[in-house]
Amino acid sequence: MRYKDLHTLSVENPRFFWRQRMNLIDWYEEPEKVLYEDEEGLSRWFRGGKLNTSYLALDYHVNNGRGRQVALYFDSAVTHTKRRYTYRELRDEVALFAGALRAQGVEKGDRVIIYMPMIPEAVIAMLACARLGAVHSVVFGGFAPHELAVRIDDAKPKCLITASCGIEFKNIIDYKPLVDKALEEAIHPPTSVIVFPRPHAKAKMLAGRDHDWHELMHSAEPADPVPVDSADPLYILYTSGTTGKPKGVIRDNGGHAIALKYSMKTVYNINPGEVFWAASDVGWVVGHSYIVYGPLIHGCTTVLYEGKPVRTPDAGAFWRVISEYKVSAFFTAPTAFRAIRKEDPDAHLKRNYDISSLRTLYLAGERLDPPTYEWLTQILDVPIVDHWWQTETGWPIVANPMGLEPHRVKSGSASFPVPGFKVEVLDDEGHTVPAGKMGNIVIKLPLPPGCLPNLWQDSDGFRKAYLSRFEDYYDTSDGGYIDEDGYVFIMGRTDDVINVAGHRLSTGEMEELIGGHEAVAECAVVGIDDQLKGQLPIGLVVLKDGVNVENEVLEAELIALIRKDIGAVAAFKKAMVVKRLPKTRSGKILRKTIRRLAVEEQIITPPTIDDPAIIMEIRTALRDHRVGQYANTTLGESESDGI
Repeated sequence: MRYKDLHTLSVENPRFFWRQRMNLIDWYEEPEKVLYEDEEGLSRWFRGGKLNTSYLALDYHVNNGRGRQVALYFDSAVTHTKRRYTYRELRDEVALFAGALRAQGVEKGDRVIIYMPMIPEAVIAMLACARLGAVHSVVFGGFAPHELAVRIDDAKPKCLITASCGIEFKNIIDYKPLVDKALEEAIHPPTSVIVFPRPHAKAKMLAGRDHDWHELMHSAEPADPVPVDSADPLYILYTSGTTGKPKGVIRDNGGHAIALKYSMKTVYNINPGEVFWAASDVGWVVGHSYIVYGPLIHGCTTVLYEGKPVRTPDAGAFWRVISEYKVSAFFTAPTAFRAIRKEDPDAHLKRNYDISSLRTLYLAGERLDPPTYEWLTQILDVPIVDHWWQTETGWPIVANPMGLEPHRVKSGSASFPVPGFKVEVLDDEGHTVPAGKMGNIVIKLPLPPGCLPNLWQDSDGFRKAYLSRFEDYYDTSDGGYIDEDGYVFIMGRTDDVINVAGHRLSTGEMEELIGGHEAVAECAVVGIDDQLKGQLPIGLVVLKDGVNVENEVLEAELIALIRKDIGAVAAFKKAMVVKRLPKTRSGKILRKTIRRLAVEEQIITPPTIDDPAIIMEIRTALRDHRVGQYANTTLGESESDGI
């Protein structure tokens, strides 16, 4: 069946479509109903189905002849260590650690916080929780104690799992003092803390509460998979909310397993036995979906990489990993390649490696700007696939379906809605807008399997955040348009669409133009308040290595670029050079933080930021470029963590 017919079927008759895909996974008991409403009146999938996600990811493959296949490659560029686990070895480790958790009193339905670096034990901990039917909540390793405490109090875990340290480039980050401080602050601290000791740092242990990972494993008995209901939560993943209180996104077991299994072939065109690498972190949704669960449920080999795209040791790190492990499909964020391009603009380091195994490169997490796309097409001879999704959806909303019917690429577009997602564009009053016109990107309800059914213990917050603005639609809070050919263009968060003298203008479009300048490595354009025009755009620019250009000359050239391609209506008059842009640890540029730095004296540094010192540099750069009058308010944690 062709893409168009399949997508039409999926959105017009979702019950039939997803009933046909129930056999993608091995159920203990098959569901009695495909789509239904729960006691909260919210849509749910596969009522009555019994399964275990850890079984699907491990035991199923061992039982069906993949026991000797490598399930996971671990490559730590920061410690120069490598490990590999076959499916049988990984299953045995997971079963044993599940037994260790059970010995600490963890059972089905209990919550477990995982605060770990990118090491195999983080994956083992996640799968062990799933094996018991416990609900894990992974918090990015190195998060500030207060932010960890907030998540602990919301989840009320029985156990917390951590390591003695994480490593950023060459810096050792002691995790245990951060955990101890968080537990002192938390109102509902767990009764048990399990610490994996790394040789780079020694953790101070509290007798009676803290337990050594190895000692528990030595005395543990393996645990069998526990059947859970399809609607039972697999995990909680916290993402930032506009109120400063993190939102606990719930992922169920049944819909999640089917959606990820379906996406591995439909979107990523990967086959069981092949190597799939997502260069992300288990603290983010990409790590959950496409480092751990998706590849393993599909029977692939996954790569767990502890390192960066640059400086570990150089901008050839990604090419090395692809070459060494014969990666077939690679998934990362555009930011990673902008960093590589900045340090190695002609991709000389790629020539040192044989990357002929690579069939497709996938990019997501933020918009793929055309200059980065064009650079990648010049240095690679494989399809470059932009796709778009969110923490809340758990798998791609819009993508070029490489395993179904690849389409012609349009630069700047993530292509077409994935089967299951009916994507539309509405104006602020909820009316459908014409093709090519900017508006609010929404998804017609019901959301397909795998998407969040609710927020953790916050149904009112779920409805308010996602369902209240447009009746019968999920509000993505992203803006964009669908062109006359049906291609979807995501132009950024709706609060990144600025209003200049009544004209709705995309900062993403301006960033495309600025990013195409030969001197520019990356940039961010934000709108700040102006008494006359409502908002005015300001550009912050990072130069390529080795480029020398006068600020005034560059600013004049960038202003001319915007005026030529967008027009004087954009009122783009300010551009400044900075050494770096503030980003989350997952690589997303903190545009909202930049905008508020332009107008506020007091600001709370978002806990997701990778380098708090950059805030001061940006503040200084913006100080002389303020426009209009502003109100003094305090910035809370309002940036989306991204993918």
